[in-house]
Amino acid sequence: MQTRYFCGFILLIALFASCSSPRSTVSVPDDGRQYISAVVGFYNVENLFDTINDPNIRDDDWTPQGSNRWNTERYFEKLENLAEVIEQLGQELNPDGVAVLGLAEVENSVVLEDLVSEERIRDRNYRVVHETGPDRRGMDVAFIYNPRYFEYESHKTYPTIIEGRPDFVTRDQLLLTGELLGERMHFIVAHWPSRVGGEARSRPLRTGKADIARHIIDSIQEAEPGAKVFMMGDFNDNPTDISIKEHLRSRGRKEGIQDNELYNPFEEFYRRGIGTNAWRDAWSLFDQILLTPSLLNSDYSDFKYLRAEVFNRPFLRQPSGRFQGYPFRTFGGGVYLGGYSDHFPVCVYLIREHGGE
Repeated sequence: MQTRYFCGFILLIALFASCSSPRSTVSVPDDGRQYISAVVGFYNVENLFDTINDPNIRDDDWTPQGSNRWNTERYFEKLENLAEVIEQLGQELNPDGVAVLGLAEVENSVVLEDLVSEERIRDRNYRVVHETGPDRRGMDVAFIYNPRYFEYESHKTYPTIIEGRPDFVTRDQLLLTGELLGERMHFIVAHWPSRVGGEARSRPLRTGKADIARHIIDSIQEAEPGAKVFMMGDFNDNPTDISIKEHLRSRGRKEGIQDNELYNPFEEFYRRGIGTNAWRDAWSLFDQILLTPSLLNSDYSDFKYLRAEVFNRPFLRQPSGRFQGYPFRTFGGGVYLGGYSDHFPVCVYLIREHGGE
């Protein structure tokens, strides 16, 4: 199995210095030992639809005859753009990029297979994990993973049941389980309900989704004490909102964290004014990856968290105009822009001492 090794403190710090995105201060053992790295990411790819009308979902706008004039040329430009992002995501620490990547706003398995077949990332041989969900617009969550790093074991979907709202339909949450370079890990990807109708009015929908996610994590930890679990997604809430802080039980600091809590490295980014998406001249940080405490501390005999990143490289930003600096999206104001997504991707970096179990 192919891995990448990084030697000691000096090389790691040199790699960090080359990264232009804001990041947390980190320390690693200054002992000259070698470390294996792995990268876990999440990306809301903004309406990755094919051009074919599916009568079971509301995708009429995403056809050649629809309002977006979504044709083959635009579709493949979108795929090429996304592949460019995935190619570079995580390369500051690992030349192979992301080992596991959660995705949101994908229509079906076909678009995922087309994406991983793009020339820029084809040689990574990413595998696809997807289940068609109940979302009426046909937007699902999914995973891709690099089989050189991750050995698939199973996946499972969790539907949404909101008390008092039996008619409410939204995206499932998807759990992926397997081994990351020999270590058993669990990844949950989610795309929680939007703030349509107002933040307060829609809040119970997101707290309901958070309760489901917390139940999934609690069940895993009960069955596997010390389990390593990643909770990732576009939560349509910021790290300090009640759904994240109270219902997921997250903390933005490692010190004193309890086994039944989650560490959220993106809370620090948010408090510093760094976001992943913008709306009406305000930044939000809806895209996050949270970790169980089993992925913390400085014992690198097994994989541990090193740092996090909001991947907001210049090529991903709107180059000019009123929204200069915002995510360079595919459409803006109904006009085709040919960009990437209305969200920046995020990732976390893991390291393990070479020779550790």
